[in-house]
Amino acid sequence: MTEVQAGYLLIVNAVTFLVFGIDKKRAKKEQWRVPERTLLLLALAGGSVGALAGMYTFRHKTRKIKFSVGIPVIFILQIFIYKFVVLA
Repeated sequence: MTEVQAGYLLIVNAVTFLVFGIDKKRAKKEQWRVPERTLLLLALAGGSVGALAGMYTFRHKTRKIKFSVGIPVIFILQIFIYKFVVLA
């Protein structure tokens, strides 16, 4: 993995983690929310670790099947893609 790739993953995961936290805070205040689609797209863009960390740190979206199953599946798929495509 190059430094650029590692930097990208660090940034996208940090942003994803923060967005989960922001969405949880807004949910508590009954304010405008971050669309679920955006949260899932951030995970798909490489932020699955940040999404998982955000889900369990903020206890956010953990009851929704789309997230409790979907985010770990995205993470596993990203591991396989990295291992069998990038490193191949």
